[in-house]
Amino acid sequence: MKPILSFPPLAGMAYPKLEEAEWVRIVPAPEQVASLPESERETVRVLMTSATRGCSAELAAALPNLGFVVSQGAGSDKIDIAALEKRGVRVRCVGEALTDDVADLAMTLTIMLCRDLVRADAFARNGDWQNGRFEVGDSPVGMTVGIGGLSGRIGQAIAARASASKMKIAGLKRSSNEGLGATLYDGWEALAEASDILVLAVPGTPDLKNIIGSKELAALGPKGRLINVGRGNLVDTEALITALENKTIAGAALDVLDSEPVIPPRLAALPNVILTPHIGGQTWGQRSRGARIAEDEVLAFLATTTH
Repeated sequence: MKPILSFPPLAGMAYPKLEEAEWVRIVPAPEQVASLPESERETVRVLMTSATRGCSAELAAALPNLGFVVSQGAGSDKIDIAALEKRGVRVRCVGEALTDDVADLAMTLTIMLCRDLVRADAFARNGDWQNGRFEVGDSPVGMTVGIGGLSGRIGQAIAARASASKMKIAGLKRSSNEGLGATLYDGWEALAEASDILVLAVPGTPDLKNIIGSKELAALGPKGRLINVGRGNLVDTEALITALENKTIAGAALDVLDSEPVIPPRLAALPNVILTPHIGGQTWGQRSRGARIAEDEVLAFLATTTH
């Protein structure tokens, strides 16, 4: 009997205690779960998934005795939490394992945008340096960074790094943001207007779809920059492309896109945007930490249930 169902683990992830107990059944993809024999599906008590694979209501329905879903990652937008909670299934997203890595990327992208480091690298490589000096960049020191998701783990980690870089912190007027040492503003447009750098570190839930559109980008202004390490659907991509083309904002750095992995050609052609392939939490350290946390959570759950 194998009480744990898992999809192929990411590189660097291993679960030695679970594997030693021979409790794990690996299925290539979520859509193949329903084709397993009913007798095998009935034994499953735990589903180990990822932020990209998630757990739909249909997947959960194929596992009648499911009691626990563990997801490697912070995002829960592909997990039907309402359907799982209705059945009494516990959900655990191991987001804390990637907090520091995502925050590091957000600050790295901030500095890269301000100093125009992508073009500086090309300038040095292609020989232009021999003909003159590279143009002067902007210093983030003294700038205001508006953080969407300020009170969350990642938002707080970004704020700590920004403060260490002598930046001022701003956020939305939320009860959860009070007492965090930030200046708070009513709504996304007001936050954008107050920010030199606007960083998005919030989940891609339906109520937050396109929270950054043409009005917010106009408020950010011609010297403002946008960083998105949250989810692609937070930003109206068409409005962003237009704003970048028209220099409505100075630049953007995007680790996530609503069309990923496909990059709109107009966006890819712009010199004032930095694109990374959704690598915010992709480090060997994160995968090792996440695997250990997930394994311990699963063992604790199984210790309280029959299997």
